[in-house]
Amino acid sequence: MTSSETEIRELHIKFRNKISDLQNGNSETRRRLAAEGEEDEGNEKKRAKTSTVWMEFKEITLADGSKKGECVHCKRRLAISASKSTTQFKRHLSTCLKRKIYQNQQQRISFKPIEAGSSSGIGMSPALTNGKFDMVKMREGAAHWILMHEHPFSIMEEEGFNMMQKRGMPEWEKVSHLWKSSHQKIEYMVLTAHFIDCNWRLQKLVISFVHIPPPRRGVEIADCIFRCLKEWGIENKVFTISVDNASSNDVAIKILKDTFSRTKRLLCGGKMFHVRCCAHILNLMVQDGISEIEEIIEDIHESVKFVNQNEARLKSFSDILQQLQLPERKLILDCKTRWNSTFEMLSIAIKFKEVFPMYKDRESLYRCCPSPEDWEKVEKICEILEVFNAITKIISGSDYPTSNLFLNEVYCVKVLLDKRSNDGDNFIQAMVGRMRRKFDKYWGECNLLMSVAAILDPRCKMRAVEFSFSKMYSDRDARENIVKVREALYDIYEEYVREYQVDNEHSGETSMLNNDDVGRNDKEKNSGWSEFSNYVKSVEKASPQHSDLDAYLAEGCFFFEGDPNQFDALEWWKGSTLKYRILSRMARDILAIPITTVASEASFSAGSRVIDTYRASLDPETVQALLCGGDWCRNLHGVKKKNKVSTLLFL
Repeated sequence: MTSSETEIRELHIKFRNKISDLQNGNSETRRRLAAEGEEDEGNEKKRAKTSTVWMEFKEITLADGSKKGECVHCKRRLAISASKSTTQFKRHLSTCLKRKIYQNQQQRISFKPIEAGSSSGIGMSPALTNGKFDMVKMREGAAHWILMHEHPFSIMEEEGFNMMQKRGMPEWEKVSHLWKSSHQKIEYMVLTAHFIDCNWRLQKLVISFVHIPPPRRGVEIADCIFRCLKEWGIENKVFTISVDNASSNDVAIKILKDTFSRTKRLLCGGKMFHVRCCAHILNLMVQDGISEIEEIIEDIHESVKFVNQNEARLKSFSDILQQLQLPERKLILDCKTRWNSTFEMLSIAIKFKEVFPMYKDRESLYRCCPSPEDWEKVEKICEILEVFNAITKIISGSDYPTSNLFLNEVYCVKVLLDKRSNDGDNFIQAMVGRMRRKFDKYWGECNLLMSVAAILDPRCKMRAVEFSFSKMYSDRDARENIVKVREALYDIYEEYVREYQVDNEHSGETSMLNNDDVGRNDKEKNSGWSEFSNYVKSVEKASPQHSDLDAYLAEGCFFFEGDPNQFDALEWWKGSTLKYRILSRMARDILAIPITTVASEASFSAGSRVIDTYRASLDPETVQALLCGGDWCRNLHGVKKKNKVSTLLFL
């Protein structure tokens, strides 16, 4: 028996005894019960009200001391009877109009609108409002979900997904028949726009992912790029174009350069229009270098592949690790077209150089074990590749400007190659010789973009050019290149000055037209403030004695206390826009230039996931909608793209 049941039985016995005493007429009992009754009556005043009407009425005390019940809906006051009856309150609630309106509103369920500024709800409104379910909004939300996370369309048709949605939203309707197309195998070109917005944030948007029909020559590529720019209405706003070093791209850029030069003035005479992907150049340099030990790399590749082929071989390899008391690690198989993955494979495999010979004794089929001399060569090569790997990580970022960072990195490469060209090992000399020839081909001459961008980094200014060129070139060449960079810097700045003056003239004409429309009287036009304003405008239009660029270079370099990787050049320029009105415009355009095509190549990686076995039948228009839409949705909702984890082989 529970405690509550025991309490009920005890109360029942107590009340039964009281009734029995009353029936027997015991006077003492009557007096005792009467006293208990008075005590109970006193306690009754303190006891909480139990009637449900008091959930919608509240007891109030008037000025004269009387008490009444007030309706929480219409505020009507009713008298409280001496018997504490609630009949009159119930009668009122049955006829209260405001109570009925409130009850109807409660029956119409709604979700609160998503607050503005919420990163997860930008541009989204709830599907359930005013008691009505909007399936169109749910389809829109599902489309955003699929685009952002690159899910297959078939996920919307899965029974489990629809059961889950139906349980939470009974009015949910299954979405099906999203596409219809025949299987195709075609090639695409991606176009990514980089710019700095009005809030000085670097933006990156995929604006085109289109199919280019064969033969895909430079002419077709140029036509395709121009059509895309024309569709977006930005053909007259193109600053530079960054591409890899394919010969067809060189032809396309030459055609586009000629086309744009007829309709607009290219910056610095078009010398900065064509930007070669620096990451691709580094890749060519390294690939040429490591070709010197191509056979050794192939042996290590096959060794890793052999060990990871089945569980028994992995276990045998792991047993040797335990015997040698080495920490267990994962062996990674490289992608032969990506040198950084080859470097990662080598840098991990070299930690097991003592394990592979012992493993060879246990596995009779293992015949590609590198020799001790091979491992020595790998160690020396990894020392060089470590520098290239660090540089590639720095310049491959797409969330921060990179054009201002690369001059110092190129300087490091040059110093490294010069130092190792005199190495005692012949194979290192041969390797570095190959890499130096590739370096001289692309960066032997002064690169204006990386030099000007470095100067626009407030931590560097002209000091970066003076320091780097003295290490990269002979004294004579260094002086000539510094003069060349300074002249180009001032030429670009003068172009922005002319553009700034034209903008001011247009704004002045617009202001005069607006003033005429307002129809001010002669007294207002000839006021003291008007004359002073005209004077200021005439003085400000005149060229100042010292330009923004002169003032910027005359100041010392900005010393940033802390991690140099945390410095935000855009934030510095944002705070200096009033001080350097013209130069800040120039900095915003130049710092937005990407020096690699990593962002576009990332879209191709996404494309390989979009056009997978689930989507092999998509037509080109749908593929473009998926790639561009996914990129836009992630930017819209502030979602960072997570790299798909490639399959790794573990010990």
